Order: sequence, then C-alpha cells, then structure tokens
Amino acid sequence: MNVKIEETWRQQVGGEFDKPYFLNLTRQVREEYGRYACYPPGHLVFNAFNLCPFERVRVVIIGQDPYHEAGQAMGLSFSVPEGIAMPPSLINIFKEIEADLGKPMPANGDLTRWADQGVLLLNATLTVRAHAANSHQQLGWTTFTDAAIKALSDHRENLVFMLWGGFARGKKYLIDTKKHMVLESVHPSPLSANRGGWFGNHQFSRCNAFLESKGLAPINW
Repeated sequence: MNVKIEETWRQQVGGEFDKPYFLNLTRQVREEYGRYACYPPGHLVFNAFNLCPFERVRVVIIGQDPYHEAGQAMGLSFSVPEGIAMPPSLINIFKEIEADLGKPMPANGDLTRWADQGVLLLNATLTVRAHAANSHQQLGWTTFTDAAIKALSDHRENLVFMLWGGFARGKKYLIDTKKHMVLESVHPSPLSANRGGWFGNHQFSRCNAFLESKGLAPINW
C-alpha cells in the first residue's frame, strides 16, 4: 500500500497497511469517496500524523470522528479551518483554556498551531460521510488508530493523553499509565459539559505542569 503518511509514523504503523483489514478499509473508503461527499479531503486524511511526527508527540487528544459538514474537517480532531465557525465543543475547549490559563478566546479554530507543538489531534475514525456522524466507524479505522495509540504508549515516555468523553476514555486500556499521564474528563460538547465535569477540570494547566515536571516545554494553548 502506498499510503502517504509521515515517515516516522510509517516506521511505527506501516505494518498495518498490508494487513487484510486495512486493504478492505481502503477499498471501502475509496468507494465511499467515489459515491458520496466525504470528509476530510483525501489529502488531509492523515493530516494529524503528517503535522506531528512520532518522535515530536508530547500530548494526544483523541476525538471520535471528523466533523461531517462541508468545510469543517481538516484531519485534526476538534479543529476547523480559519474562516469556519467554531463548533460548540471547540468553543467550550477554548472557554476552559481561558478560565484555566487566562488565555483569551482565539480568532479562529484552526489547531494546526497545537499540532506544530507536538499535540497529536487524533480522531479514532479518520473519515466520514457528509451529514452522517460515525458513518465510517465500522470500516476498520479504529484498528489502525488503536495501533498508533499503542505504538506511542509502548515506544515513547512521559506523554499526556487527554481522554474526553466515554468513547475516548475507552482507549485507556491501550495506554501504559506507569509511563504516561492520562487526563480523563467528560466530553466538551454542550450536552456533556453543561452537566458538569468539563469546566473547571484544569486539564490544560495539569498537562503543562506534568510536562514541566519532566523537563519538557509546556504547550502554548
């Protein structure tokens, strides 16, 4: 398989590309993109990996699947391109950052600036059909992204994994909690956040405190 993915990631997960599930996955994804509007654009499917090489990862934020409306998905969990209105979950993320760290709400929701600092913004499912949330969840993407999470847990140290909501928290079994920090929370979506547990959880300052305790630079959230 000639998958266009950053080379250090290819060294870690390239073995997945020739497995039967991945061959079936790529066939189904190609069929979906050929028949329906799907997101993100093909060249951005592996954007999270391409912007954040394996050895530069410091923080992992796990989302469920891409935004499913036109112009939103850019291959980074929770992120939308400049010029696109911020979804409610992303607004709540920035509200908590403002309360936690005193940083004002940014002008746009493009989180490329986080990826450039070593924040892997990983959706468990990397593609979606337009207007149909979780429509590609059963195609096999989670087997691949689980392998990526496991590779980080096994071959890196002192990472921070941010697990927001029940789906992301279900990935905790893949992570060696003796080597890494795991921060768990409810999801920042309004339905979950307004019930309590998102606002005031200080995830971002706790993440930076951990990184600094290991002699690593904090994230400029």
